[in-house]
Amino acid sequence: MPDSAARLDESTLLSDMSADPYFPDHLVAKGKEILLRLSARIESERPADLPALYVLTHAATEEFNALEGEFEAAGSEIETVARDDIGGAFWIVATAHGFADADHEELIGTREW
Repeated sequence: MPDSAARLDESTLLSDMSADPYFPDHLVAKGKEILLRLSARIESERPADLPALYVLTHAATEEFNALEGEFEAAGSEIETVARDDIGGAFWIVATAHGFADADHEELIGTREW
């Protein structure tokens, strides 16, 4: 089992989206909340292996899928910059919890964006 002592620097989460006015601040904040809840779940549930981790990351990805409509309603969308930033943030969370061998694409395997 990976070391569960998370070393997560929250300022690194969705930093590209935070810096770009195309992405509404309140929706970027919701995205960060999803990622922080994911981190807390990993910390509390302590997945023993990658398949168990992916169950958690896929649930969080589904939350981002639901958030996509809110971005569109605000005149924005989860496009290339956002996809890369969100995917990178999932990687940051996974590695902070000791899952450096996680597959980048599988972390967000249920994405619709």
